[in-house]
Amino acid sequence: MRPLAFQQRILTWFDQQGRKDLPWQQDITPYRVWLSETMLQQTQVASVIPYFNAFVEKFPTIECLAQAPIDEVLHLWSGLGYYARARNLHKTAQLIVEQRRFPETLDELVALPGIGVSTAGAILSIAFGKSHPILDGNVKRVLSRFKAVSGWPGNSKVNKELWAISAHLTPADRVADYTQAMMDLGATICTRSKPVCDNCPLENHCLARITGAVSLLPTPKPAKTLPVKQLVFLLLGDNLKQILLEKRPPTGIWGGLWSLPEFDSIESVHEWCLIKNLPIVDLQTLAVRRHTFSHYHLDFTPVVIQTNNPINSVMETNQAVWYKAEQIKTLGLAAPVKLLLQQYLYENEND
Repeated sequence: MRPLAFQQRILTWFDQQGRKDLPWQQDITPYRVWLSETMLQQTQVASVIPYFNAFVEKFPTIECLAQAPIDEVLHLWSGLGYYARARNLHKTAQLIVEQRRFPETLDELVALPGIGVSTAGAILSIAFGKSHPILDGNVKRVLSRFKAVSGWPGNSKVNKELWAISAHLTPADRVADYTQAMMDLGATICTRSKPVCDNCPLENHCLARITGAVSLLPTPKPAKTLPVKQLVFLLLGDNLKQILLEKRPPTGIWGGLWSLPEFDSIESVHEWCLIKNLPIVDLQTLAVRRHTFSHYHLDFTPVVIQTNNPINSVMETNQAVWYKAEQIKTLGLAAPVKLLLQQYLYENEND
């Protein structure tokens, strides 16, 4: 199929069936497109919508985002995962505001934190109407099946082939609609499981469909057994109904978020409390919980300790702070920590 015929089929389908009422498809600006594309990285539309709406309500402009404290940004991001996206979003907003203009070239965009070639292509296509290919997860799936490209798309050779196909098929005209259409087609029709091939505008020309290989493509990532890391999380409450939280380093897992003190064993928790002169009034060990990251499982054991802390003896730096319940609700917290604290606070409020 020639590129023009491919484009016509995609655009006709989009005009008739594509989604046009998503929040980021309204009042299109470079800022809103960039924000949505960042949130949609490795995250489904349904999960992103409430976060996007909350973000643009709190930070309606890139200037508002740039001026906001990072804790406020991370709080609104809590639960969306991949927190480096939020930190990069905040840093990039500050850089763009310093430049006093939103970048309009591929080189300028990819030089900014958190903006890759595909995200940059989407921004340029949708916000500026400039013809640039994209290759997010949805588009990879559509093109892998349409051209029957075998091999895991994360492989550099396969990835390069898919980029070449995407560039070859991307039109010069109506590129914003085409880009939206390709992402939409992958999200709603050419889905990972149970694709609705009968409703696909490419059905009669899709090599995976013709050869019966739809379920085999894209080739999945080679299976890998995830290692398991075990930790003890200390949920320490005092006589003033405060909870001790620690701010994590700015980079790495849950970077910049507030979390609970971590230990390698319950014995280490006892030793730490002794060193900090924190008498253990009550101790409860909860069941082990699991949180899975992309490269390992974290099995953590919550240990709930009640102490008397009349002199705030552990507040040595602003990295370890006693917080009251109403303050905790405004902090950026990792999802499993947030859930644990919500359960703890609910139980204590209803005692």
